[in-house]
Parts: sequence; C-alpha cells; structure tokens
Amino acid sequence: MKHSTTYLNTLLWLTLAVSAAGSQPTPEALASFTGAEFRGGAKDLFGSNFDGEQVNYVYALPTGAHATMEVTFPLKSVPPGPLFVHLKGRDDDYPAQCAIAIELNGRTLFEGRNTYSTKAFETKRFAIPEGVLKAGENTLVIASREKEGNVGMPPWFQVAACVVAPEKYVIRRDLHKDFWMTLPAEKRPFPEPLPEGKQPGFKFRGTKGWMWTPQQYLAEIPYLAQFKGNFLMNCYGSMCDIEHYRWGDPQCNRWWEDLPEAKKKAYEEVVRECQRNNIVFCFSMNPNILSKRVVNDNAPGSVDALFKHYAWMQGLGVKWFNISLDDITLGINASSQARVVNEVLGRLRAKDPEAQMIFCPTYYWSDGTGKEQKPYLETLARELDKDVFLFWTGEAVVGKITRKGAETFHNLGGHRMFLWDNYPVNDDRPTMHLGPVIDRDPDLCEVVDGYMSNPMCKQNEINRFPLLTCLDYAWNPAAYDPFRSIGQAILHLADTAPQREALRDLVEAYPGMLIYGQHSTGFNAVQEQFTRIVTAPFSRQAALAYIEHLQRLSDRLKQQFPGQYAPARQTLDNDIQLLKKRFAERYPELAASGTAQTASR
Repeated sequence: MKHSTTYLNTLLWLTLAVSAAGSQPTPEALASFTGAEFRGGAKDLFGSNFDGEQVNYVYALPTGAHATMEVTFPLKSVPPGPLFVHLKGRDDDYPAQCAIAIELNGRTLFEGRNTYSTKAFETKRFAIPEGVLKAGENTLVIASREKEGNVGMPPWFQVAACVVAPEKYVIRRDLHKDFWMTLPAEKRPFPEPLPEGKQPGFKFRGTKGWMWTPQQYLAEIPYLAQFKGNFLMNCYGSMCDIEHYRWGDPQCNRWWEDLPEAKKKAYEEVVRECQRNNIVFCFSMNPNILSKRVVNDNAPGSVDALFKHYAWMQGLGVKWFNISLDDITLGINASSQARVVNEVLGRLRAKDPEAQMIFCPTYYWSDGTGKEQKPYLETLARELDKDVFLFWTGEAVVGKITRKGAETFHNLGGHRMFLWDNYPVNDDRPTMHLGPVIDRDPDLCEVVDGYMSNPMCKQNEINRFPLLTCLDYAWNPAAYDPFRSIGQAILHLADTAPQREALRDLVEAYPGMLIYGQHSTGFNAVQEQFTRIVTAPFSRQAALAYIEHLQRLSDRLKQQFPGQYAPARQTLDNDIQLLKKRFAERYPELAASGTAQTASR
C-alpha cells in the first residue's frame, strides 16, 4: 500500500490539542504526542495526514533515515507505580507483519514482528521497566527491523499516537493537536440526557451578555430555555452609557445617575421574558471599574446611589443580584468591599428574604494562594455575609479549570461559588471562538454551584454554537463529549445539509483559544493558521489555497444564511482581506499580477 496524502493537504490542515473528556476520567498522561510529532520516519515524503490521524511511519532498514523515528520529552519527576507506553498504530497490508523495535532511553521495550491490525488503527500497551524513565529528558525510538524493502512500499509500520501513562489510560483524540469535525448522522437529545434519577451537574446554567443590547438578550433567551439553560446575567457594561461612549471612557460608567427611561423599559422587557421562560435573571453592576467615582462604605451616599438600581430590579420581581468589583484599580480593600456587599444584600433581604447575591471579587482567578490573593480572600471569608456566592474564573482568567483549583479557592474564600467561565468571550476583539468548551473537570460541579458562560460581543447569534456545548457540559458534565457536543449543536441549530456543512467549516476555521491552548480572548485562529502556512517551506500554493478555501466559505455562508450571522460573516471577510494583504507582502512579485485576488474568487 502506497501513501498518497499530499504535502499540500498537510500544510492546509495543520493541527492543534486537549483530550476529549469521556464519561469517566482517565489517569493523567506524563507525555502525549501524535505520530506526526516524531522526528524522522517518512512523514516528510508522503505527508502526515492519514485516515483522519496525524501519523508518521517507518520503512525497511535500507531506506536509511526513514527506518527510524524518535521523540524527546521532558519530565519534572517520575511518579510511583507501573507505567506504560500506549502506542496507537497500524501495520501494512504485506502478508507478514513488519518487524519493529520500541526503545525508551536506550532500553528495549519490544522487538519483533508487531501484532497490529492491517485494517484499522489500534492501541497496545508496552510496560516500562522501573528506573527507565527519568526526571529530565527522555527519548522514545520506534524503528523498523526489516532487512529488505523500499520507501513507499511494504513492509512499513505506522504510528498515530503515543502516550506515556499508567496502565488504565485510554487514548482519545486530542483536540489540541487534531481538531476536525464529522457531522453526526442524526440528532440526539441535547443536552446529553442524565441517567434516571440523576440531577443536573450545576444547579444554575447559563450565560451573561458582553456589552449586549436589550435586543441581543431577548434574542438569546429562547435558546437558553430550549437547551436547559436557567440563568442569564446582564453584563455590567450594558448598564453603562455604551450608547454614547466607548467602553473605557470615564464618562461611560456613570453608575450614580438614573438610567434613561427608554433603557429601563427595554431591560424590564428582558426581565419579563426571562420570567416567562423560567430563567433566573441576575442583575449586575460594577460601580468601580473605569469610573470617576467609586462605591465606598465610608460614604453612605455612594451606597444609596448604587442601591437605587437594585431596588428598581427588585421591584420587577428579580431575586438574584451581582456586584462585580473585578478589573478595578481603585477601592481594592476586601473589608470595605464586604461591607458594601453586605449592606446591599441586607437592604434587598429586608424586602425579600429570598434575595440572593453573587460577588465578583477583585481577585477572581487562580487558586487563591498567591501573595496578594490569599489575605484578600481570607478577609472575605471572615467578613462577607455567608450567604453570598463568589464568582471564580478558574486557575487563570482563561484556560483549564480543575476541581482541585476550585477546592483550594473555595477553602480560602469560604463561600459558595459560581464559575464565570471566560469562554467563548472575545472582549469585542476581531475574532471568534466557535469550538466546544474543553478542559473543565467533569466533577467540578461537586464544588461549584453555578456555571455561567461569558459570550462574544457582537456575534451573539454564532455564539450559540459554543454556548450550547457549555450548556451540555453544565447539564451532564460526567458524560460531556466535546466532539459529540459541537456536532449536535450544529444539527440542532441548522436545518439543511449545506447549512450544516458551512457551519462545520466555519467552526473548523475558528475553533477557539481553548483548543489552540491560548490564554487570550483576542486570539485569532485563522490568522494563526495562515502564519503557520506561510512560514513553512514552499508555501505559496498552500497559502493561496487557504485564502481560496476561506473565500468559498464566505460565499457559502452568504448563500445559506442571507439574514443571519452578519457580524460573524463580517469577521471572516475582514480576515480574508487581511490575509490577502499579508500574502502580497510575503510574495510582492505576485501582487502586481493580482494572483491573490483572482485565486480567492
């Protein structure tokens, strides 16, 4: 069997990395890599994309450098207990299976004819003797032992993935290194149903706005209700004067003033629509962010000025409230903040004992053990009303979120918690994050009561796709599967095969910061992909093909969704124009001929 995957396809579909969470967590891997991450072998001759896997392969000994591949990986330490090399591979279709050797740090783990299937990839374990792994640099080698054979012809052995881990580790496709989508054949119930008698993972499940208008909130409420969301918080920025000032202008946040009557009526309709759909509406303000005045417990008039907004919302039947003091530069005093929050909650409960408060602290990320965070959280633990919830974004502002981090933060902060998940938020940057939410522990809900996704700004329509995966995770975290989830989100939100295929390709183009392992809400996957392409050798044709693919995608989206997703389509079109400009800068001799322009139509 010859390998026919082209180098062009390899350039076009450079891949990405995180493990797909299954219904049961697996042991932690010490090291993990795709076959394509091995040096040597024959991937540079025939490409590394094969049967949906990122592969490398070795041929017989006479092929020289193509008979051996290796990967080097560092370890900080070696844990106790049996460890294994989990190798996902496939044999050629030659009558006799290819003889190979697997060596780790010069120690042979296996030598002889492999026992892998010729028809499909399968995973086998190879025990690592005690003392072979070491702290520091380790090298794994996979080599052919066949004495006769030519490049491109059997005998050969192919590797798709390799993991160093405990015995019960299960290799699943790694989204960070290999994100692509196959649309499901049929709709499943969505979110994934719970086992009989099982309660939802998070009691509260929903989203907030990001400088959204009242019309944006109203547009998303039906989708929250349909897919088992039950929580919606307004962005505190929405309560600022974003109608007349850009966010960041000190004139924008005039929290001490009354809201205009038209704006109040618009948000009253948002509250009523939530109530009609059995969705908890949570009212939010941040008086101290980018403001000329701050709330201070030593200035009772400031508390009165803030409370009038909460009293207005309480008069509409709202029971959940938030005071956010995140991302501020003034008023960072835990005791003062606690007294303000306690005072507002006390006034609310004087009229309604069921009133609830969530406080977003100034230190809302990390596990709380940092030099500044720890004393701040310990003060809140002592002085903040015990009924108040704390918002928390995880160990970082953006990134992986673990139960261990939540437990540490909870123990220091001393209060129940809501997860403010900073995904798929773009902070109004010119980008999109459309892939499924990943890297959230399946048992996080045992420590955290509520889950709130932070959305994109202008692209609230296209935001529904990652939002649905967030709701799927929040409903049934133990069974959450990001591959299944994003596929089902597309099936449930699009009607025809051409629509679903266009959306699939858009999600693959902008899979998001989590899948790329980037901790930046402004990360742009399309621009990053283009950079990878044009910095590779012999990249002109691949760069042209990528621009052409994006242009065709833009045309398909316009055709399939003439009245939808306008901000998302604009983001894509802006990126296409940027890539054309970068192509012209990279290949100035072609700019005059208009090659980039004609090739993209």
